[in-house]
Amino acid sequence: MYEETLTKIREAKPLIHHLTNWVTIYDCAQMTRAVGALPVMAHSEKEVADMTNAASALVLNIGTLTEPFVESMKIAAKKANEKKIPVVLDIVGCGATPLRSEKTVEILKDVHVDIIKGNSAEIASLAGAEAEVRGVEAIGLKGDIKDIAKELAKKENAVVVVTGKVDIITDGERVENCTYGDKIMGKLVGTGCMATSVIGSFAAASKDYVKSSLEALSFYGKRAELAAEKATGPMDFKNKFMDEVAR
Repeated sequence: MYEETLTKIREAKPLIHHLTNWVTIYDCAQMTRAVGALPVMAHSEKEVADMTNAASALVLNIGTLTEPFVESMKIAAKKANEKKIPVVLDIVGCGATPLRSEKTVEILKDVHVDIIKGNSAEIASLAGAEAEVRGVEAIGLKGDIKDIAKELAKKENAVVVVTGKVDIITDGERVENCTYGDKIMGKLVGTGCMATSVIGSFAAASKDYVKSSLEALSFYGKRAELAAEKATGPMDFKNKFMDEVAR
């Protein structure tokens, strides 16, 4: 289902500008390269607009946010909005602390985000539902996450991607599910951040962001399943996963 878009990525080699999580920055760069796109990670507010001007998609990740970093994100996103290239926001840990929640809302208020991605508790927290986030992990929530995601998508005029055992992708009307993946992914730091890089790469090649997000997660999850079949543990899985994506 994703072969045509993947071919477009590998032929066009779109530049994907990341302002992302310092914990996983190398892995995000390598995953983007393995998919066939080109990664760049420019964080200084003095150059983020120029770098975004050369890019085909912008990926934002608040995993290791600071207030100056958020300002750089907004500068980059404003340029992306001008260029009409996709902006993907991974709301890592939203709901875990007031600062993360406030800065997520601030970003969404000041710029347009095309794809909002998070786990069920992060998305529910952003939407104003009752949820518990411990660090960057979803602990629990009250309510139907599919309905919560649909309402958030309508409110923000964005595609919402909820990752979990079953991924949910919605624009408020259409709802798609992705069931690919393997439980070993939960034992490796960074699989969520890398998934966001893949979503950004696919969004650069297809403007139907429900479709491109579904294709990205399907490709990503199926490669993970193939790698997990051969892996002896999480770090062995990581290497085999990268190889499966590149292959």
